[in-house]
Amino acid sequence: MREIQTAALIGLGAIGGYVAPKLQMSLGDEGFTVIAGGERKKRLEAGCNINDQIWKFRITAPEDAEKPADLVIFSVKYQGLEQAALDAAGFIDENTILMSLLNGVESEDILRKYYPENHILYSVIRIPAMHENGKISYPDGWGEISFGEAVNTELSEDVEAVRNLFEKSAVGYQIPEDMLKNMWFKFMTNVSENQISAMMRMPYGIFQVSPGINEFREKTAREVLSIAQAKGIHLTEDDLIAQRKKVEAYPFRGKTSTTQDIESGRKTEVDMFAGAVIRMGRELGIPTPCNEILYQCIKALEAWNDHAEEEK
Repeated sequence: MREIQTAALIGLGAIGGYVAPKLQMSLGDEGFTVIAGGERKKRLEAGCNINDQIWKFRITAPEDAEKPADLVIFSVKYQGLEQAALDAAGFIDENTILMSLLNGVESEDILRKYYPENHILYSVIRIPAMHENGKISYPDGWGEISFGEAVNTELSEDVEAVRNLFEKSAVGYQIPEDMLKNMWFKFMTNVSENQISAMMRMPYGIFQVSPGINEFREKTAREVLSIAQAKGIHLTEDDLIAQRKKVEAYPFRGKTSTTQDIESGRKTEVDMFAGAVIRMGRELGIPTPCNEILYQCIKALEAWNDHAEEEK
């Protein structure tokens, strides 16, 4: 049975901040490293504040890779994935398992362009993590990575190896039988919840107090649902209805990653969300008016942030 003894993470932000401490405690400095170079390397070496604890990880620049890792996890923003794929090259050989914790449904395809011979597991993460004022935080007991092959009626050796590592590291996980449906369900929630909350610059609580915004959330989600069904993904109206209870239980003051990006002046993942929905909708002849509105609004917020930065 395969055992994962070494792992590398590229992208130590809100999501990476959930995974890194757990892998560090499990694998130690010899077995775990964070890939980062330049000024970012220096900044991370000074320590990362994660849930009010300072963590110091072994930080390795791309050019200083000594040997491939058994597992490489990508946790960067969408617009940084292609550069991350290049930066991670020294940590990857033909036996390295690759996982992407990015939102959306296309990051595995992007990695496959660079590493067509590698085993790339499908994966998504669910956690209301925040990265504000140099601090990463997430609620205790939250956090779950869904991962596996497209179908997991029987577990492959690599899926079992990652499962064993996650159990050893106390990383929350699930291995869905239908992983593609699981990914598209997460995509549906990201496209609706992340974008609407970012457009309004409000926390999750807006969905709990405004029936009108909740209705807009579901209309936006149904555009993804229609595209998924046209692609043969088994999302249904029941999945959308089930999400209502989950939204009601979200941390009221918690913020989506897209909201955090807008508030921090960072570029968002709108091209991976609304941009992808609009493009796929046009290819399939499916109208996507809600996403077209959200795309333009979020692009306007990004432009405003850029203008404000230029004025400083």
